[in-house]
Amino acid sequence: MPNVGTKPNILKASARLKKTLMGAGTVEQYPAHHRLFDMDQANIGVYLVAKGKVSLSVKDCPQFDRIFNSGSLLGVPATFTGHPYSLAATAITKAEVVHVDRQKFLDVMTNEPELCREATDMLCREVSFIQAALAECRRAKHDHTSDRVPTSL
Repeated sequence: MPNVGTKPNILKASARLKKTLMGAGTVEQYPAHHRLFDMDQANIGVYLVAKGKVSLSVKDCPQFDRIFNSGSLLGVPATFTGHPYSLAATAITKAEVVHVDRQKFLDVMTNEPELCREATDMLCREVSFIQAALAECRRAKHDHTSDRVPTSL
C-alpha cells in the first residue's frame, strides 16, 4: 500500500499539538487489522497515531489508500464539521493511538489559536486530497462504464 501524493506527511502533528492532544485524550491499543473508524460512521473525534501504522482508505478506490506513521492526526475533517467520517482508518500493525473525543478536540482548538491554525492547515490538505481522490474515482468509474459496448441497438 503506497503513500499517495507528493507529501505523505500531510497529517503530521507538531510536538506541541501532539503533547496537547495526548493530555486531552485516552491512549488505546489496537491489534493489526483493527478498524479505528469506518466510512460514514458518526464522528467520535480524532486519533493521534502514537506508535505503529494506520491506513486511511477510500471505499472502492484502493489505489488511494495511504499509510500514516506515528505523529499523524486522523479524522480531522469529520471532527471539525461534525459529519460522519469520509474515510476508513485501519491499524496496519499493532498500534497505539490517542483518541480525543470531538468536544475535547474542539475545546483545544478554541483555547489554542496556534494549534487551531495547524489543525486547520491539516484539514485543508486532507480535504484537498479527499476531493482529488474522489474525483479520480468518479473519472475511473465513468471511463470504465463508457468503454462498454452496448449489447443491443
